[in-house]
Amino acid sequence: MSASGGTKAIVAALGANLAIAAAKFVAFAFSGSSSMLAEGVHSLADSGNQALLLVGGKKARRKATPEHPFGYGRERYIYAFLVSIVLFSVGGMFALYEGYEKIKHPHEIDDWYWPIGVLVFAIIAETFSFRTAIRESNTLRGEQSWTEFVRRAKAPELPVVLLEDLGALVGLILALIGVAIAIATGDGIWDGIGTLFIGALLILIALVLAAETKSLLLGESAGAEIDNTIREAAVDGEAVTRLIHMRTQHLGPEEILVAAKIAVRPESTAEQVADAIDAAEERIRTAVPSARLIYLEPDIYDEAVAAAGPDPAKTPGGPGADAGH
Repeated sequence: MSASGGTKAIVAALGANLAIAAAKFVAFAFSGSSSMLAEGVHSLADSGNQALLLVGGKKARRKATPEHPFGYGRERYIYAFLVSIVLFSVGGMFALYEGYEKIKHPHEIDDWYWPIGVLVFAIIAETFSFRTAIRESNTLRGEQSWTEFVRRAKAPELPVVLLEDLGALVGLILALIGVAIAIATGDGIWDGIGTLFIGALLILIALVLAAETKSLLLGESAGAEIDNTIREAAVDGEAVTRLIHMRTQHLGPEEILVAAKIAVRPESTAEQVADAIDAAEERIRTAVPSARLIYLEPDIYDEAVAAAGPDPAKTPGGPGADAGH
């Protein structure tokens, strides 16, 4: 992803959430609305989350060290995972607790115009932040649906900001509905019910974020499209006749590890094999600039053995063949 695009979306969300959090706490102080308190804590948690994303992006740019030879690209995944934990614990669980307490001990909302005015302001500010995140995401999303983009994006920042902003907008609408019904009926229990819905929404979003960032932390492949591009670039049909098998993994959003076994001609000399590997690496990096680390192992591909049957152990490059090379 574009680092500048992701940072722009994060900064926009951070500015909006800080302003909204301050307004919500003021509204809570005047009205006593539990929805406003839950939403204020939610916005404060979101502000902390955006700060975590910025810290993660900065730490990920550190150079590789002997202790961490593949660099620190996954710092961005770690901090995105921390975001899901904060959203779940601070935002979601607090909202559930506050909603339960308001239902158990309901009271009328004082100075109703404070929560209503702040909620309208917050919806406008969150819409601006959400629009920025959508615009930045559209430059990377291509033909993917929004669900596919969130699930397949290798850079965590934009999906995190998108889901946070979406959750914030829906939460604000829920809070507005709960507060409006509580004002209309004079029954504060509706304020508590709205708060419970906000908590459930935040926990759901946190679980989705945790699942996606966990997958990135475990290590995801480059994806079918990039894998195919690498396969095509590796083979020139002359010195490298075939790509026998390959594994790719994201070490960070913009850094891919490529490990592959390539077939070279049986009559090739050691010097020719070395030249073939160097040329293949250059072609791969040209086709996929994010393929920063490439390890190619030469082998001899035997058509007769490969055609012997479906047993992968009989095929050069299969599981049974790796032990002998």
